[in-house]
Amino acid sequence: MHVQIVLFDGFDLLDAIAPYEVFTSAALYTDKPISVAFVSAEGKRTIPSGDNQVVLQASAKLDINQKGIIVVPGASGTLDTTGTDSIPAKLQQATETDLPRLLEGAMENPNVVLATVCGGSLILAMAGLLEGRHAVSHHLGMKLLGATGAIPIQARVVADQNLITAGGVTSGLDLALYLVEGELGPRIAHAVEQLFEYERRGTVWKAEGDTPIVQQQGDQSELPKETSSTQSGDGIDFQGLWDTTISTPVGKN
Repeated sequence: MHVQIVLFDGFDLLDAIAPYEVFTSAALYTDKPISVAFVSAEGKRTIPSGDNQVVLQASAKLDINQKGIIVVPGASGTLDTTGTDSIPAKLQQATETDLPRLLEGAMENPNVVLATVCGGSLILAMAGLLEGRHAVSHHLGMKLLGATGAIPIQARVVADQNLITAGGVTSGLDLALYLVEGELGPRIAHAVEQLFEYERRGTVWKAEGDTPIVQQQGDQSELPKETSSTQSGDGIDFQGLWDTTISTPVGKN
């Protein structure tokens, strides 16, 4: 299993580091070869993150012909929409590099799984690469995701064929564990969870299975309105196959 984690100026550290640690830790529990590398659209260079300019080293240029997994993180910065240090500005800057062209090629390669964490899906969306595809992003970016023609899904991880997207920052752990399970099996993924003392959160939504009858009641958006996920009113969409983990309190009345 070969994993390439793409860096760009202003990337979010946790979006990149969390999957990196999951994949490298999985190598401790299997004899199968696992390699993980930080890469960039430009090639080998030092890349500043959006977190106090902490830097990581990209060791090579992103190779879209390499069989394996490509992970695209989001950006870190201010939450306003106008400043040059804002998250939207950094994501837009990433779309103005050679990265979108490379990612488009990766999406066309049947031997590549393209995965995103947090705002990483917005880089694809802003480049026009997610039209008609199911995806998730940070909750603050879901409206933008829909505006680009993508189909926003409220889930922790969304799997649409060879496109796997994950929600907010910490979902990089869940994304990577899901990918490890798919490549190496649930026992390896569970071993990494135990090592991290972490239990996967949320729902994995898959673009497969029967369409629920509730979807036939009208033209409903895939993106729920601001209602509880336990409600079943307009705007709630349960299309797809859901793998849900339920946690219950212990020792509480």
